[in-house]
Amino acid sequence: MPQNLLDLDLEGLTAWFTELGEKPFRAKQVFHWVHQSGVADFAQMTDIAKSLREKLQQLAVVAPPAINYAHTSADGTRKWLFDVGVANGIETVFIPEDDRGTLCVSSQVGCALECTFCSTGRQGFNRNLTVAEIIAQLWVAHHSLKTEPNRTALNHGAGEISDRPVTNVVMMGMGEPLANFENVVTALGIMLDDHAYGLSRRRVTVSTSGLVPAMDRLAERCPVALAVSLHAPNDALRDQIVPINKKYPLAELMAACRRYLVHAPRDFITFEYVMLAGVNDQAEHARQLIELTRDVPCKFNLIPFNPFPDSGYEKPRVDTMRVFREILQDAGYVVTTRKTRGDDIDAACGQLAGKVADKSGRVMKRMHKEAA
Repeated sequence: MPQNLLDLDLEGLTAWFTELGEKPFRAKQVFHWVHQSGVADFAQMTDIAKSLREKLQQLAVVAPPAINYAHTSADGTRKWLFDVGVANGIETVFIPEDDRGTLCVSSQVGCALECTFCSTGRQGFNRNLTVAEIIAQLWVAHHSLKTEPNRTALNHGAGEISDRPVTNVVMMGMGEPLANFENVVTALGIMLDDHAYGLSRRRVTVSTSGLVPAMDRLAERCPVALAVSLHAPNDALRDQIVPINKKYPLAELMAACRRYLVHAPRDFITFEYVMLAGVNDQAEHARQLIELTRDVPCKFNLIPFNPFPDSGYEKPRVDTMRVFREILQDAGYVVTTRKTRGDDIDAACGQLAGKVADKSGRVMKRMHKEAA
């Protein structure tokens, strides 16, 4: 089977070229062509010897997953559904703003963590994505958006104008990134590599529901910005809505956040907090959050719940969210409220579903339970 070059970081590509008897600098040339230029046809790599191009045509491919569809929201948000085989599909979302272009990338087909408010989690779990399937989401978005004839340049900081459409990547799509640790870290390395996309560690964010050992490993291997899906201020409530908390309770999670900050490119952790009406959105919950995070430099990103069929949850009232936010702000926290983007194409936070051929058996168990 041909080697998919999207599966290899520069170190891996160099080793593969060495096995072929080729000089290491050839790997760097091909890496540039693939990631910086978006070229998948070896015949177009014009500064490479014809003999090597012919060899690559026999032994290698640049093969992203097929795109089942690409939708554009009224607000400019884009969503792609990639076909990753055997009735499985993953979703990727691009959110354009005046000062940045953020790509939300998936790491798994489905998710095994069963957070109760998440549409992805309700679909069950099939498998981890390969490096190629993760980095291909950036490869497709970056090069398709870059070549759009009507796309205007993005202004992303200090008056600097760039033709780079994707300035930020957040690993917040389908799946728990740190449950697919090695493939995610390799893909992160490609995103950060100056010979590929050259993204800053500050502009690449990994979101986790709280896999404590993997957080420590990420700090050692590839410290990027970290977002923690918190969603509850105490163990009793978090056990219910984020079940991984039963294995890594809040005291352990907060200790891991403090350890991570020693290596992190930013001097704070972002705590993501999906607000569920009548569940975790009361003033007392906000005060508990203040006590919980008192020793963790952080900011809060409040996310109004985005409804999906049979979720059992509702979006909180605007005035309830305002009171909650003001309690945190009065205590000195930086608090943002995430805008709902792309909800008309089901691209908003918590709505990504794709297609999952569930191997976990959870979907069938839930259906039997609901029918009982």
